[in-house]
Amino acid sequence: MKTIAIDMDEVIADAIKKFIKLYNRDFNTPLNIELIPGTEVFRNIPEDVNDKWFEYINEPGFFRDMEVMADSQRVIMELQKKYDVYIVSAAMEFRNSLTDKYDWLAEHFPAIDWKHIMFCGNKIIKADVLIDDRTKNFIDFDGRPLLFTSPHNLLITEYERVNNWQEIADKLL
Repeated sequence: MKTIAIDMDEVIADAIKKFIKLYNRDFNTPLNIELIPGTEVFRNIPEDVNDKWFEYINEPGFFRDMEVMADSQRVIMELQKKYDVYIVSAAMEFRNSLTDKYDWLAEHFPAIDWKHIMFCGNKIIKADVLIDDRTKNFIDFDGRPLLFTSPHNLLITEYERVNNWQEIADKLL
């Protein structure tokens, strides 16, 4: 059985939507993350408060209540019938994210058992397919990289792109 490794943030969990919600709450200012395609979300806010992104993602609970990306649950359940599916997240980058991410997965993806969850720093993995929004994770990856669209990667053209989970289903099922 072939293996698929799936990133969490901006692939199955909507971190940007969570940031926008917190930012709008704290600053009462509409935030349009598509103002500057190809840039990180914190580059789209006023420079004097762009550290808020880092404050938010380092708070306990930030990763616990993110919205699930549309169709990801349904498609992943279908992928599990055909592939050995792993969730691979660079959770070590944000100390408080480990428990949040584990609990979030247990709630939203209960069919993915703990043996198929990999929290790491660098994603040094062996899989047939890697679905990720960060191209840095494709550099030493030997399988088929699928770049999941996110505002920060809109200008990248050198990888096979998927814009949503239905496109993943069309390519892999």
